[in-house]
Amino acid sequence: MAFQTEYEFILPKGYVDEEGTLHKRGVMRLATAADEILPMRDPRVQSNPGYLSIILLSRVITRLGDLNMIDTRTVERFFTADLAFLQNFYRQINEGDGVQVKTACPKCDHEFDVDMAFLPGTSGA
Repeated sequence: MAFQTEYEFILPKGYVDEEGTLHKRGVMRLATAADEILPMRDPRVQSNPGYLSIILLSRVITRLGDLNMIDTRTVERFFTADLAFLQNFYRQINEGDGVQVKTACPKCDHEFDVDMAFLPGTSGA
């Protein structure tokens, strides 16, 4: 089994580009140390630490719909619901394994694990 480094997502609202096209499906890759360290040198982060997540997300989102490129201007125009979703998704895929819950089918008693980290509305920690 190959080590998974990229994860697909679907934005709750979606990004509307300048032509009015809606983009909802995307891919985020795992962050590297450079992804988290290099943005700290950016003057926008030094003057407003909240801008760190904008730069981080622009570095790790590798695909979004039909867009050729995702940069900070793209992330700045995300709806707040999508920004919150992506911040949560970033934490889930980069902070290790999700929360596994063992459960059983009430009809056949088949036991299985459910990854709670990737269910909507869960934080995974």
